[in-house]
Amino acid sequence: MPKPPTTPAKTKKKPKAQPKSKFSIKALLIVIVVFLLLVFGVLWASLFKNYPVEGKKQVLVISSGDTYSKFIDHLAKENKVNFPIILKIYQKFMIHDSLKAGVYEINKGMSVRQVLDMLSDAENAQMNRILVIEGTTFKQLINNLKKDSNVTKTILDLPQDQLLKELDIPYSHPEGLFAPDTYFFAKGETDKKILTDLYHRQMKSLDEAWASKAANLPYNDKYEALIMASIIEKETSLDRELEQVSGVFVRRLKIGMRLQTDPTVIYGMGDRYTGNITRNDLRTPTAYNTYTINGLPPTPIALPSKKAIEAAMHPDDSKNIYFVATGNGGHKFSASLAEHNRAVQDYLSVLRSKKNQGE
Repeated sequence: MPKPPTTPAKTKKKPKAQPKSKFSIKALLIVIVVFLLLVFGVLWASLFKNYPVEGKKQVLVISSGDTYSKFIDHLAKENKVNFPIILKIYQKFMIHDSLKAGVYEINKGMSVRQVLDMLSDAENAQMNRILVIEGTTFKQLINNLKKDSNVTKTILDLPQDQLLKELDIPYSHPEGLFAPDTYFFAKGETDKKILTDLYHRQMKSLDEAWASKAANLPYNDKYEALIMASIIEKETSLDRELEQVSGVFVRRLKIGMRLQTDPTVIYGMGDRYTGNITRNDLRTPTAYNTYTINGLPPTPIALPSKKAIEAAMHPDDSKNIYFVATGNGGHKFSASLAEHNRAVQDYLSVLRSKKNQGE
């Protein structure tokens, strides 16, 4: 009997292994997505975060010399921004200009990125920053206003007497009459308004100081005190020395001794001054040369600060009538000529030592 045909045994098929490439691609995609989410999160928390504003609007003042790096560090220190390094990288590669001084108006809802972008263009500033440095002259003030494109010029080119008349100023010379400080005016403000404000500010400081002045000062009026304040301003840049310098000059006036102060000589030389004073300059008479005239010069020689005005009204009560630079910052004050001469020799010795050391 024939055998039934045999069927081959069924073999189990092994499941096909998934290609490794599919797993690696999937994992790579996950890593990329996670990375992008992290980058997006960091950018959102840094650049696209709302700039912190109190109320609906806030004024932001950027001073001359400020940098993006310092500005960002300041914001980070006050916990106003996150990831400051991201902000610095953005600024380096995306903002191709420096931080511009001015007063900016920040609206609620603006992002940090928008603020950073805005600060690179002075045209975005809402107000114009005007810096008047103590000890500079009226001529320098006028020249700076002429160069400022945000100031509307109406009287700057007038002769001094006409300019003073336009400003309703009762003095015949403008020097010293305008207060040094940092000011913020609307962009496009007129030179007349700016100078008027500076004048009234200076007169207020002078009136207040005159009202509380020390007794027995050798000034005939407050204008002479303003002249003295301008000399004090030019003689020292150290606040702690203002009253000492004032004391020296006040005592000289009282005893009839000439002031003999170089800044007055320089002012009297005008454009002839090129950076050095010679013995011949000290001997050449001018209305301002206090080596050749008695008493005060006819007008201030610079724009004195409020501190200098106060010092002119409140000299120290020492017996010093001399002072000379130390060569290391500040001055040495002396009551006798012998002591002063020693201080002069010490000063010259310091200069020689620095020269030998190549400083």
